[in-house]
Amino acid sequence: MATPLAGLKVLEIAGLAPAPFAGKILSDFGADVVRIDRSTSVMNLDVLAQNKRSIALNLKSPAGIETLIRLCEKADVIIEPFRPGVMERLGLGPDVLLKRNPRLVYARMTGFGQQGHYAKMAGHDINYLAISGVLSTLGKHDDKPAFPINLLADFAGGGLMCALGVLLALQERARSGKGQVVDAAMIDGVSYIGSFVYNMQKAGALFQTPRGTGQLDGGAPFYDTYKTKDGKYMAVGAIETEFYRLLIKGLGLDQEKDQLPEQMDTKSWPRMKELFTKIFLSKTQEEWVTVFDQTDACVTPILDYYEMPTPAPAPRLLRTPARQNAGSNGSEDGEMFLEVGGQSKEILEEAGFSEQEIRELVAKNAVAGAGLEKSSL
Repeated sequence: MATPLAGLKVLEIAGLAPAPFAGKILSDFGADVVRIDRSTSVMNLDVLAQNKRSIALNLKSPAGIETLIRLCEKADVIIEPFRPGVMERLGLGPDVLLKRNPRLVYARMTGFGQQGHYAKMAGHDINYLAISGVLSTLGKHDDKPAFPINLLADFAGGGLMCALGVLLALQERARSGKGQVVDAAMIDGVSYIGSFVYNMQKAGALFQTPRGTGQLDGGAPFYDTYKTKDGKYMAVGAIETEFYRLLIKGLGLDQEKDQLPEQMDTKSWPRMKELFTKIFLSKTQEEWVTVFDQTDACVTPILDYYEMPTPAPAPRLLRTPARQNAGSNGSEDGEMFLEVGGQSKEILEEAGFSEQEIRELVAKNAVAGAGLEKSSL
């Protein structure tokens, strides 16, 4: 069965998690993604390499650089994860590669962007969240901002936005016939993801109170998490009036008989939280699931992520679905790690390199990998 991106050729220069995630999205939906590993690497701990292949190049060698340029001539996309200026110093900047292949989509994944005050600084997810302003909205009242591991900036604002940018550029190329640069900065991506929060605050609708005191950031008793009798947790998101009524009913309360305050009486929220906390502690998680399952109270168990099924490509396309992540070992998760240079020889051959050219590249230490030992050629 055909996949949506079948026939698309992508080069992904090995890097940290955000860039590999962008490559994974494209690969899962059918693109032929080749990871460009360092020829000196023994192993790459990238765990997002399912359905990809690897070629090991020496990018400190002129022959290695020229090899990558030749690969780009037949590629649709290249994803690079370096700080601003690194690709240019290698002789692999957009001006060079787009001249050799004007249809190439050149995706640049950075933290702070190609220009600006922070552009040349190192950073991680927490730093991009901080500078974007998003981190200031996360956490409990009167406590320090809380970061949700490295998901928001690295993967949502980074890898996912980069993949979206690539697809947008490919769509435009179908009309113009021209490639272009995709500048995917994680600080821009996570800020864009926060558009709802920013616009609602600016409009005076939500997020007008200090962090952790509002309706959606932990201040409301009907939008929070609660511990159960067995030490597990339940998530409550009963925002709408009709859902809140079902929550109250499921907790064994009666609005009139128990003389409960109105749902949006913010002054009563701390007291209602205390009440909800006490009630949730009276039953186990399984018992609460029995109470709320198949209702519209918006109460669900908080499950252990690492006990859940393997994450599958999303969204689901019904006519042209994504590829499965099953590897050659038949496991559900697929091969966890990709052998560095494991497909170097076949990738070079597919790109039109002759046996003599491959021998010369090996002799110059420009390429390495399985089947490319000097004695085997």
